[in-house]
Amino acid sequence: MEKITSFTINHLELLPGIYVSRKDNINDAVITTFDIRMTRPNYEPVMNTAEIHAIEHLGATFLRNHSDFGGKIVYFGPMGCRTGFYLLLGADYESREVVGLIREMFEFIAGYEGEIPGASPRDCGNYLDMNLPMAKYLAKKFLNEVLDNLSEKNLNYPK
Repeated sequence: MEKITSFTINHLELLPGIYVSRKDNINDAVITTFDIRMTRPNYEPVMNTAEIHAIEHLGATFLRNHSDFGGKIVYFGPMGCRTGFYLLLGADYESREVVGLIREMFEFIAGYEGEIPGASPRDCGNYLDMNLPMAKYLAKKFLNEVLDNLSEKNLNYPK
């Protein structure tokens, strides 16, 4: 079998950032998949499932309720390697065009207080596996260390 594109990215050179992972054409629509890489693969510890789960619930809720992008959100969820998230948008975008949206989402998560949306046995299949304090910590870390210091190396995959 041929390697899929995401396995051809040099993860030893990949830094935390926002990357266009792929663009798919479905009928007349473009779906842009973003790689929101929160930790440096194979160098930093991966995120635990509880904080990933909290970020997923908060991020998905924020994104789907966003006044400008809400109707374009196809999917937001974690990577299996636990180093970040995928965001799929129903349009043709580049990384720079979604930095504001990603910043807003992580500011929302970093400042969130209260019950996590959907964190109940009725609404979620694993509602007890949530860690809001750690999700907030990681969101603030991503804001301070990555989004506040973005450069081309955080927006374009390494060669």
